[in-house]
Amino acid sequence: MTKYIIKGGKPLHGEIEISGAKNAAVAIIPAALMVSGTCRIENIPQISDVTMLLNIIEMMGGDIRTVDRHTMDIDCAGVKSVPADFELMHKIRASYYLIGALLGRFGRAEVAMPGGCNFGGVRPIDQHIKGFIAMGADVSVRNGMVVAQAKGGRLRGASIYLDVVSVGATINLMLAASLAQGVTYIENAAKEPHIVDLANFLNSMGADIRGAGTNVIKIRGVNELRGGFYSTIPDQIEAGTYLAAVAGAGGEVLIKNVIPKHLNCITVKLEEMGVSVKKFGDSVLVSSDGKLRATNFKTMPYPGFPTDMQPQLATILCLAKGTSTVTEGVWDNRYKYTDELLKMGANIRVEGRTAVIDGVSEFTGAHIKACDLRAGAAMVIAGLCANGTTEVTGVNYIERGYEDIVGKLRAVGADIISVQCADDENEVRDIV
Repeated sequence: MTKYIIKGGKPLHGEIEISGAKNAAVAIIPAALMVSGTCRIENIPQISDVTMLLNIIEMMGGDIRTVDRHTMDIDCAGVKSVPADFELMHKIRASYYLIGALLGRFGRAEVAMPGGCNFGGVRPIDQHIKGFIAMGADVSVRNGMVVAQAKGGRLRGASIYLDVVSVGATINLMLAASLAQGVTYIENAAKEPHIVDLANFLNSMGADIRGAGTNVIKIRGVNELRGGFYSTIPDQIEAGTYLAAVAGAGGEVLIKNVIPKHLNCITVKLEEMGVSVKKFGDSVLVSSDGKLRATNFKTMPYPGFPTDMQPQLATILCLAKGTSTVTEGVWDNRYKYTDELLKMGANIRVEGRTAVIDGVSEFTGAHIKACDLRAGAAMVIAGLCANGTTEVTGVNYIERGYEDIVGKLRAVGADIISVQCADDENEVRDIV
């Protein structure tokens, strides 16, 4: 096990290159199960969630060849619709995308209930199941496994209205519908950039998907998807995390390999806080003197402020002058990390889905832990901003979604190292 040791108070200067999007990669890799032929996927981030998904596909019979550090050839011709390793599937949220992919290709799927970060209980998949049933599948949950069987061996197109905007359900139903018989409409669909990226990947392999990025997606099922080449989009949340780190710690950093439009919902709030953001074709220059102003925000589905950036922005608002209000509009319980910020001197109180933050002059280094992926990134930001030394445990969560976060931060002047530690130092409750 490892932990991060951070000596704070150092402004950041230089360049950071953003990796491929985690949320796109963990949808596109299961989609490769549906393809007859080899998919060459470029710009794949080297993170533990991706590694686990690739291991699952290999255990199911997929042939995965590494071309270079961020490029994989995936050939799933030999995959059969069999249960994959329960323990691996149970560790990550994206395991549930295997349901849609396997149902689409084989008409049958048996997949563990999803894991991932724990925001107050097991992630609901009721909207996924609703859609599969509408397309003609029988679905049941047995011993922690979702078992789905298409009547007649193949799904049928259907009109599906999602009761809530759900990224996971939108992706899963897009996967299943791509090889279904007939036309499927997904209404009240999520619009996130990685949903558009998945649609573009599937279309490049021969699918017929229109409307991704709007609230109605139309999928005309095809009989086969063929192999091809694709490169995933840059990671919007990784880029936003480093923007927040520079805003809080101070300095000037060029964030490279981004799609600036995807960052608008984040950069607008940073500018309200007094941070300078200059956008170029595929990069963003962020500069800050570390003197921040309070602001308010509410997380919402894209193009609103992303829930996955809530902990990072709330952390630097703890150092902003004035009182800020943060409202979590997506998850019921995403404020567990605030107990760690209190250890560092933050003045933050949580009332239901709202956090009220009174800015303080500084953080003091402390022993803190990551309780989920994005909260873990927020703990790193807090350590960069703090006076003194901060030790962050539970970093396995962080490495689920950030490629070489220590190396990237060290390259811009941060004093952060990763060291071995005893297992009991990293005791963070396992996710269910």
